[in-house]
Amino acid sequence: MTHQAVSRSPDVARLTGVGVGPGDPRFLTLGALEVLRSADRVVAPTTDVSVPGRAETIVRGAVADLEIERLLFDMSSGHEMSATARRDSHAAAARRLLRWLGRGEHVAFVTLGDPNVYSTFAALVEALGLLGWQGEVVTVPGVTAFQVLAARTGTVLLDGSESLALVTALDDTAALEEALEDPERAVVVYKCGRRLDDVARVLAERGRLAGAVFGERLGMDDERTGLLAQSGEGPASYLATVIVPPTARSSDGDRR
Repeated sequence: MTHQAVSRSPDVARLTGVGVGPGDPRFLTLGALEVLRSADRVVAPTTDVSVPGRAETIVRGAVADLEIERLLFDMSSGHEMSATARRDSHAAAARRLLRWLGRGEHVAFVTLGDPNVYSTFAALVEALGLLGWQGEVVTVPGVTAFQVLAARTGTVLLDGSESLALVTALDDTAALEEALEDPERAVVVYKCGRRLDDVARVLAERGRLAGAVFGERLGMDDERTGLLAQSGEGPASYLATVIVPPTARSSDGDRR
């Protein structure tokens, strides 16, 4: 099943993953709003059908009267949930989606950040494929948490010939340690709240703590941002992000 640019072919069942950004409704793009208003059905993931999930809350902040169906997912993090349980959760959500897609509807699935970056949407599409659905899948890009963190802290992500690595620290810091081997590489760390102290320790050992910035729950009412070295000890929320500038810029504060 191939992801494509946004399509406007009429009367064809399709599933559109719509990125809604990390938290602030003002980060919804015009393209996202267009799809949300024109789709036959808008669906949002939640862990409890009686409570709106974060993606739904963001959308309602921009389009208050939009009708949204809640799709139940188990959102437990990887270390708390077995691979089998995760697949079962995605399969159950896909079966419910098939009721609408089978009727030829255009269904828009809203997701935090971008649908192609660590999103539940990819797993949902895979589950639909395993159930035999071969309809059209398109995505609308969303603003990512690391872009918002860079803007909030005045951090230039990349310049010249520098490169960028996007890693997670959900289970350990191995991917981070590997990414730090190139001093000209900026590193973004997602899902690092539970291991924030470990991330700071690794950066300090590698001489990369100076200039590293931290943010959690970006775009939400309880947003917190600042230098990682001044973030305090202890874990942060799951929605935590760290940006590590290349060595040359992290050491002298250039463009910060």
